[in-house]
Amino acid sequence: MDINTKKVKKNAFRITRHRGITALRIRVPGGHLASSYLSLIQELADTYGNGTVHLTARQGFEVPGIAFAAMPEINRKIRPLLEMLGIPLDNPDGGYPAAGARNISACIGNRVCPFANYDTTALAQRIERELYPNDLHFKVAVTGCPNDCAKAHLQDFGVIGMTEPQYDESRCISCLACVKNCKRRVTGALSEENFAIRRSDDLCIGCGECVLKCPTGAMTRSTTRFYRLVIMGRTGKKQPRLAQTFLDWAEEDAVVQVIKNTVPFVEKHIDRGLDKEHIGYIVDRVGYPAFRDAVLAGITLHPKTRVAAWIDFGGTSYRRDINLKQP
Repeated sequence: MDINTKKVKKNAFRITRHRGITALRIRVPGGHLASSYLSLIQELADTYGNGTVHLTARQGFEVPGIAFAAMPEINRKIRPLLEMLGIPLDNPDGGYPAAGARNISACIGNRVCPFANYDTTALAQRIERELYPNDLHFKVAVTGCPNDCAKAHLQDFGVIGMTEPQYDESRCISCLACVKNCKRRVTGALSEENFAIRRSDDLCIGCGECVLKCPTGAMTRSTTRFYRLVIMGRTGKKQPRLAQTFLDWAEEDAVVQVIKNTVPFVEKHIDRGLDKEHIGYIVDRVGYPAFRDAVLAGITLHPKTRVAAWIDFGGTSYRRDINLKQP
């Protein structure tokens, strides 16, 4: 059997442990799609696969048990799933044009969740249109608030929703519900002074829980949507680590442009001798200042936005883990 494995993987089919058998990876940006597409996914599984569908860790679908010979026919069948992405397609019947940028995952956002500060699905779909297709190994997740249900801290780029609470003192009854909640559940950014609420800019993380706790509407979300962008988190075998804050109180356009600007940065510095190279390893090798300056070039930041002057990413190094000892 003569198979070009690179071409197969680029077409979003997996090389499996079973000879002659593949699996199709279906992109679902933000983990959200119309229910009408489910019948097509069922047809793919029942007709070409083994009758099962796997829900991936990145909120996509994977259809296993497909014969390599069926790939061209499947690529024609999945045209509606590609058109759903809203991206230009040179060959709509040729299947997925790339698989490097992984499916963009998201929490359910403010369409459902009261804690979310923005529409995560809409942002995930916007980033999808800006980033895909490309062959670079990017992992992005968007989450509606600092609860981080989408695990933004395990991604190359994690987008965390923030809001700047707006306080109307005339509506405040000094019940201190917001102060007590912030002290118990968040960072203790709120305090009471002369029957009015004071907020510490140094401690506030923009979660918006004070808005939910206020019984009189004295606290409201800001009309400007803000985000924290955390970067270069990763799992895997080589020095896994949590992402660190790169931008705080940034606007959506700036966040999206940073992700877009990373593409030419990676293309310039990637190690072409490797099958693929994680963005975080490139930043480790080239240096954070070079990354920071490259991805912020040409971006006008909101006056409130703060940028990390330096990041010590750290991470786990198994060789020097002194906590692991023989019992």
